[in-house]
Amino acid sequence: MAVDLNGIGQGQVNTHRSTAEKPSSSQSARQTAPEQTNARAEKSQGDKVNLSSQARNLKQLEEKLGSYPEVDDNRVAEIRSALENGTYKVDAEKLAQKMLDMDESIFG
Repeated sequence: MAVDLNGIGQGQVNTHRSTAEKPSSSQSARQTAPEQTNARAEKSQGDKVNLSSQARNLKQLEEKLGSYPEVDDNRVAEIRSALENGTYKVDAEKLAQKMLDMDESIFG
């Protein structure tokens, strides 16, 4: 007896099993996993990494920048206050130039 689910016929259903679902494949994968782990561990013990001075400097810079807040809370409070008081002014020319600069950096 064929079942039609939402207009999907018997020929439209994927009945093939993937290799991950086949029992014989999963058993062999389980048997070789410890062997692969041991091989990786032996190989990784002899590996060494040497960072260039530039990479070390970048890492130090990254750590230093990580200590700074992502948002300047004082500046946000200042702008919020100016908006609430109606004293916030937008420099239209400066804004337009920034938009053009951004467009140029994105689209070249």
